[in-house]
Amino acid sequence: MKTILLAGVAIGTLAMMSGGANAAYVLGMKGPGGGNPFWAAVEAGAKAKGAELGVDVVVVAPPAESDVQAQITQIEDLIAQGIDGLALAPTDPNALAPVVEAARAAGIPVVFVDTRGINEGVTFIGTNNEVGAALAADFMCQNLPEGSDVAILQGLISQSTGQARAEGAKSGLTGCGLNVVAEQTAEWDRAKGLAVTENILAGNPNIKGIFGSNDNMALGAVEALKAAAKLDDVMVVGFDANPDAAASILADEMTASIAQAPGNMGGFAIQALVDLKAGQTLDAWIDTGTVLVTKENAADYQ
Repeated sequence: MKTILLAGVAIGTLAMMSGGANAAYVLGMKGPGGGNPFWAAVEAGAKAKGAELGVDVVVVAPPAESDVQAQITQIEDLIAQGIDGLALAPTDPNALAPVVEAARAAGIPVVFVDTRGINEGVTFIGTNNEVGAALAADFMCQNLPEGSDVAILQGLISQSTGQARAEGAKSGLTGCGLNVVAEQTAEWDRAKGLAVTENILAGNPNIKGIFGSNDNMALGAVEALKAAAKLDDVMVVGFDANPDAAASILADEMTASIAQAPGNMGGFAIQALVDLKAGQTLDAWIDTGTVLVTKENAADYQ
């Protein structure tokens, strides 16, 4: 039976699982599933696909999405161990590009997952983040008066995911006549989302809407708005529709979120590695889809 490794924390797990004999495919997640429902769903999708294909799945990840050097070191170590495929969600596409090329030079098939890399000729498996952010912006445009002040909590702009969501949101919000008064990164983090929102509120007391480029940051914004007694006056829209966000929407705190299909990302990644190893070809982009989540359908995402 083949072993599939989802790359990250414990490199020694590869040797333990494969026993030095079985093939090992690697999916390098940007962050651990514990504490982040999005990555937990990616993990679950990968494990489900592994069970379907009759392969083992081991999930590991760098300690944080901002820990670029840790991910580089992990992937370098895994390549040195002789892996058979790499599906990578790069923490920093530019910084990870050399290790991707090293894998390809060693004859290792590579795909990108969740975040598009910069290496040419590598299939991307994930969301059309710009379209998803535009969907969020359209919802805000339909529910806020023209000219309203709004803000964008950005992710890591060094990542294509962060760039696309920020650009898609800003284009949609300004295009319908809303006034984007602040664009600040909270690095995908809930605590930073709270702190950044506090700063935004201090300088923009009339703000009416906040788009969080992921649900962690959006939930941080909700906490800041609660503390400022402004939650009833400010719409908060997130991205991921993770279970915590769904619960917040049902509790009339967050207003909406954009659902990705993280389970598809994990599952499609496993399938893609197996297919590539078998000599099949892939499309340049495998879109895993987005859906607007409001109180009407939030229960489906708990």
